[in-house]
Amino acid sequence: GVTRLLLTRIPFFKEIIVSSFSCDSCSWSNTEIQSAGRIQEQGVRYTLAVTSRQDMNREVVKTDCASARIPELDFEIPAFSQKGVLTTIEGIIDRAVAGLEQDQPARRATDKEVARKIDEFIGKLRQLKEVNSPFTFILDDPSGNSFVENPRAPQRDEALVVAHYRRSPQQSAMLGLEGEEVDAKPADAAEDLRDEVLQFNTNCPECNAPASTNMKLVQIPHFKEVIIMATNCDSCGHRTNEVKSGGAIEPQGTRITLRITDPSDMTRDILKSETCSVEIPELEFELGMGALGGKFTTLEGLLKDIRDLVEKNPFTLGDSSTPSRTGKLQEFIGKLQDVKGKTKAHFIMDDPAGNSYLQNVYAPEEDPELSVQRYERTFEQNEELGLNDMKTEGYEPEVALGR
Repeated sequence: GVTRLLLTRIPFFKEIIVSSFSCDSCSWSNTEIQSAGRIQEQGVRYTLAVTSRQDMNREVVKTDCASARIPELDFEIPAFSQKGVLTTIEGIIDRAVAGLEQDQPARRATDKEVARKIDEFIGKLRQLKEVNSPFTFILDDPSGNSFVENPRAPQRDEALVVAHYRRSPQQSAMLGLEGEEVDAKPADAAEDLRDEVLQFNTNCPECNAPASTNMKLVQIPHFKEVIIMATNCDSCGHRTNEVKSGGAIEPQGTRITLRITDPSDMTRDILKSETCSVEIPELEFELGMGALGGKFTTLEGLLKDIRDLVEKNPFTLGDSSTPSRTGKLQEFIGKLQDVKGKTKAHFIMDDPAGNSYLQNVYAPEEDPELSVQRYERTFEQNEELGLNDMKTEGYEPEVALGR
C-alpha cells in the first residue's frame, strides 16, 4: 500500500501530521494523526456540554495517549487503546461503535448474555448521535496535544471548558518522562505561584456577566512581591487591573517624595497600594487613600488615571457642575498636563502600611531626586489599618482562662 503524510495547522491550535494509508488490493484504508510538536509542559482536559447536532460536528484531535469519557453512560475510551485521529465528536462515537461491533458475531456464539448487553450499550451510543438529551464529552490528554474545536474562536465558548493541569508521576511514566519527573526536585509552593497564572471565575463589575480574573505573583526588583489581578469581560469589553501586596504590613509607614525635573521621570514604575495617598503640592492636589485602588503602572499612567477620575466625574465636569467649579477643574487639568513635560513639581506618596513603591532609576545607588522617609504610624493610622485590635502574641492564655 501507500502511506501519504501531510503537515497541516489547525486554527487556534498547533501543527499536526496526518498520515493516510490505502491498499489497492483489498481497498483497506486508515488515517492517523501525530503531533508535530513536543509534549507540552502541562496536560489538558476539555469538557464539552453537547446540546445540539451542531456540537456533534466539532473537530477533535485525539492523540494516542488521550482518553475520552461520557459520564452519563459511564463510558470511557482508555489511553493507548486507539491510534491518534483527526475526527469529530460523532466520528469518535462511530469509531467506538465499530470497535464494539467487531467481535459481536463471536460473542453471540459463545456468550449470548454478554453480547446482548453490548448490543444494548451500542444502541445507547447511537442514540447519543441524535442528541435527544444533553450529555458531556470529556477529552483528557496528559501530553497536552489534543484539541476540541471552538466554533466561536477567538471568542469564548460557554459550552467548552479547557483546563490545564500538572501531570502526575503515573502519567509522566506513561509518556516516557518518568526519569525527568522523578529526578526533578519538588518545587517550592511559592516558586510555583511565581511561574503560574492562576485563574478564577467572577462577575464583571460593569454588566455582571460571568468573567474570569487572572492572578499572578510578581517580584518587583529592589522591593517585594505583589499580586497583580486583571479582569477581562468578553460580554461588554470592560477591563480592570488591581494590585495587592504580597506580604505583611510593614512595621513603619513610608513617605516617598520625587522631584520631577525631566520628562523621563514619567516612565518610572509605580506601585500604589490601596492604603497610599498621593499629593502634588504645586497643584494643591491630594488624592486620599482608597481612591483608584491598588495600581502597578508608571508615573505617567497614574497621572492619566487621576485626570480620567476628574474628567469622568459627572458632579465635577458634567451637567450638575457649576461654571466656576468647571473653570477651576479645567485649569487643574491643564496644570496636570504640564507636569508631564514642562512644570517641575514634587510627587509625594504617603503609605502608612509601607507597601507602596516608586522606581529608583539609579538602583542600587541612591537617587538624587528621590527620597524615602520611614515613620512611626499614629494611633489613628493604626486604627484605619485595623492594627489596634489585632493581637498575634500572648492571646492563648486569655483564651484558656475564658474557657
